[in-house]
Amino acid sequence: MRPVQRAAAAVGAAFLVVGVLGFIPGITSRYDEMSFAGHSGALLFGLFAVSILHNLVHLLFGVAGLLGARNTQFSRAFLVVGGGIYVFLWVYGSAIGEHSNSNVLPVNTADNWLHLGLGAAMILLGVVTTAVERARSTSPVN
Repeated sequence: MRPVQRAAAAVGAAFLVVGVLGFIPGITSRYDEMSFAGHSGALLFGLFAVSILHNLVHLLFGVAGLLGARNTQFSRAFLVVGGGIYVFLWVYGSAIGEHSNSNVLPVNTADNWLHLGLGAAMILLGVVTTAVERARSTSPVN
């Protein structure tokens, strides 16, 4: 596996774990307040707003990352495009109110900052792992 593929697999696995944890009472506090979509009182680790839809999105991203890890190009696309989606979610979540009807995932302030960091990290992983691989393949062997 190339570095970009390992990165996509690691990020995908992390998404799967988070998606599953979002459905576990105790790890998700106020579990009884979880809704399918929209404002939900459920909080993963007592901090991040989650809903059934939000957890399913994490699971979907996890599957995409693991499947994408089979191919270098898809791995890069998963990291860069997926990272872009998470940066967009930061913008979106920052622009809407937490209790707004537009808050369908749902997101709160903690989610917003996590989405920014996650998006930036995914993009960086996609770009850096690809650049490192290209540099190695074009450098002369000593």
